[in-house]
Amino acid sequence: MHQARTAGTDRAGDGCALSDIAAAATTLRQAAHDKTQRIRRITSQVKMLALNARIESGRVGEHGRGFTVVANEVGAVGEAIAGLARELEADVDGRIVGLQAQVARLVTRAQGERLVDLALNAVELIDRNLYERTCDVRWWATDAAVVACAADPAPAAAAFAEKRLGVILSAYTVYLDLWLCDLDGRVIATGRPGRFPGLRGQSVAQEPWFRQAAGLASGDDYTAADIRSEPRLGGAQVATYCASVRRDGEACGRPLGVLAIHFDWEPQARAIVQGVRVAPEDRTRTRVLLVDAARRVIAASDGVGLLSERLPLDLGDAASGVLPTRDAEGLVAYHRTPGYETYRGLGWYGVIVQGRGGDGTGKAGPG
Repeated sequence: MHQARTAGTDRAGDGCALSDIAAAATTLRQAAHDKTQRIRRITSQVKMLALNARIESGRVGEHGRGFTVVANEVGAVGEAIAGLARELEADVDGRIVGLQAQVARLVTRAQGERLVDLALNAVELIDRNLYERTCDVRWWATDAAVVACAADPAPAAAAFAEKRLGVILSAYTVYLDLWLCDLDGRVIATGRPGRFPGLRGQSVAQEPWFRQAAGLASGDDYTAADIRSEPRLGGAQVATYCASVRRDGEACGRPLGVLAIHFDWEPQARAIVQGVRVAPEDRTRTRVLLVDAARRVIAASDGVGLLSERLPLDLGDAASGVLPTRDAEGLVAYHRTPGYETYRGLGWYGVIVQGRGGDGTGKAGPG
């Protein structure tokens, strides 16, 4: 992740250097134009003097014939210099215009590459965070109190398990709650019964995350669900991770139940997308997003469109890239989750939408 941030910073420097070159080319173009205009003014004066000389020589007749020849030569030199000035301006101007176009393309490319680095940075940060969640759930599923309650959910065992889950939650504040479920999908213990009362005894058997977890092959495996609002937890946005609870806490032991941990998604994700290092002058025109595999916005630096907005991006099989915004005034940079350690990710993307103006909306999608 440090590498991605460093690369983004280096490319930002490249973009600044290219912008300096573009500015220098514009200055050179103006200077060349000014100088050729001065040459034209001088040659105009020379041609005017030559014309006056011809007129005066014509008045003195035969005695002015030699002066007429000189005046004609001076006029011809003036015309040649004027033609050379026109050619020089056209040549220099054309070359500078070409240079400016090339620099503009390089600036756009450097900017796009930097934004891709920032998109990668955002999704890498969340990958590492969620990898730790997969470790937590597999570890806590082997806790003796959790295993004992799953094996025999008597009131005393459930009370002790809830006490143990509460201790875990007091140390891991990024979680909203931990639920221990039996194999039928009935919640038999929770970590915060005071904050979220009435959960014990409820069925979660139809929840996709439970159905996936119930089919895990061993205690070394886990499931990760897409971000959703959980009504049982006050409508909070959660990332749910599950592992199977097995006899004696052994990975190959007989399944006894499922432990589900509900990560408090919104504040953690917001901190990540708002913490991506966008230049201060670009913040008002830039959105940093995390989107899931269905292109649904699951985190946004501006807090807009969470779990409701879908980006109209057709990314195909590309792991990363840059697209124009639909109004062709900005850029959409993206990078697919590379995963972290044993966490493969869920096909999420980090996305940076940067518009030209100051509204920061940047309508995403191909132009």
